[in-house]
Amino acid sequence: MSTFVSHLHHDLSFSLLNLSPASLSTGSPSTSGDQTPHIQSLEILRDYFARLSPPTSIAATQKCIKELRELDAQFDLSLFAARPGRSVEASESETALLRRAILGKLMLGLYIQSLNTFLEEASRADEELQWWGDVARSRSSVALYLLQTLPSRLADVSRTILNTLRRQNIPLHLSAFYPSSLHRLFPTRNILRPNTLTVALFPYLRHQPYAATLPHIHATSLQMDVLQQDAEAVMKSVLSAVRSSFRTFWSFVSYPLYLVEGECHYKRKQLEKIRDQRAETLGVLSGLRKDLQDALEEETNSGGNSSLGLMGLHLQRSLTGNQEWEEDLPTFLDTFAYRTLPLHIADHECQLSAHSLRRPSRWTLLWPRLVFLPPLILYAVRSAYVSRASLAQLAQDTADTLRDFWQDWLLAPLKDVVKTVRAGSDDGVIITHESVKADLNSLERMTLALAQDKLGYTPNQMAALSQQIRLGDLTPVMQLYEDDIKSPLRSAVGGTLLRTLFIQVQKAKVDIDQALSGIDKLLKSQELTFAFVGVAPAFAIVYVAGGALHRLWTGTSGRGRYGGKRRRVRVWLAMRRVERLLIAQPRKQHQDSISPLTSGLLLLSVTYLRKYGETHLPAHSRLREGFLEDISDLESPDLGRAEKMRVVDRMWKSWGVPLGWGEAAVLQSDGGAI
Repeated sequence: MSTFVSHLHHDLSFSLLNLSPASLSTGSPSTSGDQTPHIQSLEILRDYFARLSPPTSIAATQKCIKELRELDAQFDLSLFAARPGRSVEASESETALLRRAILGKLMLGLYIQSLNTFLEEASRADEELQWWGDVARSRSSVALYLLQTLPSRLADVSRTILNTLRRQNIPLHLSAFYPSSLHRLFPTRNILRPNTLTVALFPYLRHQPYAATLPHIHATSLQMDVLQQDAEAVMKSVLSAVRSSFRTFWSFVSYPLYLVEGECHYKRKQLEKIRDQRAETLGVLSGLRKDLQDALEEETNSGGNSSLGLMGLHLQRSLTGNQEWEEDLPTFLDTFAYRTLPLHIADHECQLSAHSLRRPSRWTLLWPRLVFLPPLILYAVRSAYVSRASLAQLAQDTADTLRDFWQDWLLAPLKDVVKTVRAGSDDGVIITHESVKADLNSLERMTLALAQDKLGYTPNQMAALSQQIRLGDLTPVMQLYEDDIKSPLRSAVGGTLLRTLFIQVQKAKVDIDQALSGIDKLLKSQELTFAFVGVAPAFAIVYVAGGALHRLWTGTSGRGRYGGKRRRVRVWLAMRRVERLLIAQPRKQHQDSISPLTSGLLLLSVTYLRKYGETHLPAHSRLREGFLEDISDLESPDLGRAEKMRVVDRMWKSWGVPLGWGEAAVLQSDGGAI
């Protein structure tokens, strides 16, 4: 039983609490000798009413009716048979209420069974037509389906040939299966109608004979006048003729696929018709919820029985189309439980079987894998055994590569990042601070010594010169150098030219050290960035490989987030279908009302949404609670079309992003079939 029907059953069961007064559960009234049998019957009814719950299956209903008939025959309870000549005592009003309460429970059970039956039939028809639609969506699926069903089709053809031979008293020989013999045995009387063997291969052609006609092909012939034209025109005509011939050949080759695709479309159309019929009845039944609740809450015996009888008329009209009511309520319950509902279920199953509308059995779908996979696996194992040495070497190389990648490209860069964070920025990368300081001190000593020897600076002037050197100002030395180069030979021998040159060399070295120190600071400030850049490719490879392994393990339809991508695609399609039904429903006099067909189709989609929410959303989460509240609003018959449109709009806004419906739409547009 679906969750929607279970909730409806639970809600309507509370209405049964108002069926009997408090005396139904209190002590027995005062008894006399004449009332003793009636009091005994009253106690039996009380006990049965207390332990009776509305039956939710046909077997339970039939068992309940059988028990009531036995009690009726044993204790004269007047449940299924009136007793003429009985006088109605004052205390029998409670018996009438108990009788009506028991019949109300039976009526509720039959209503729930009818609702659940039509919901399951419509849901299964919808699932089957979606399966056939998925098969017809691609030529590869059509070809696979033809391969899967080929043994059964060939068996039907063989059975047809054998029956025809037996019917015409033709002995069974191998020659009877030759094409010429089959052509004489099954002549083609009408070119527009399929052959008997074709119908045996594709049974749906019995109902759609003109579907076997090949699509019209425009034949292209090379006329003689074309040969008189130039070479380019001749070449174009030849190519056109070749293409036309290839299309004709391909049409004949793909003719079985064309017929199988037509079979899928035919079965899909038939299932759509069945689904719409069951959905319309489902919409009518769901609209009777308020009437049944009012009937169960009636307090008078006559009013209650008449309301329950009207409810029985609605049920009878929904299943059989019969508008007449010629039975009393107990007889109707008996007929409905033993004949009407079981016959409807049997007719539904017969209708599906007569047109082979169900998908093939699991063994039919699996036999190609069971036949072809073992030889392929055996061949693969044999090839692997023959190449075991190279495979072992390949495995060893792969393991070494993975280990080296893990150690050298992932762990080692991560260790460098940690070292960089812990070491700080004190140590240099290119040059150390001590080296720069030593060169600067050497330059200062050389300059001060020259100034003291040649310029005769006082201590104050020496201190000022020291500050200038720290700032990079060597003006006194440069002035000496300028004087020395006026007479370079004399200055080189006995002057200060060489000392000033060496000081300038030292100054250049200090400048280079300071430049390298600046570059070192820049590199040091970006060292952490460089460390992360070094480890980023390894992280990217691990992320991509891990995601691929996760998708391979869970699968697109497996236990992914919120049910996986495929289920989210189906939820997105169901939401789109709900909105489309509310927008494109048949226009009636009251624009806000919903037709029974639209209501039934809405219940189908909403039932799937509820099942998805209860199965795949996190339990005890606000996400699941809010989603199911919106589903309850869509299920409510009290809301009109405008209110449900607002609910759908709220669901798109609230759950579109968390449940990934946008991604599902992209997957569907890219060919991600459900």
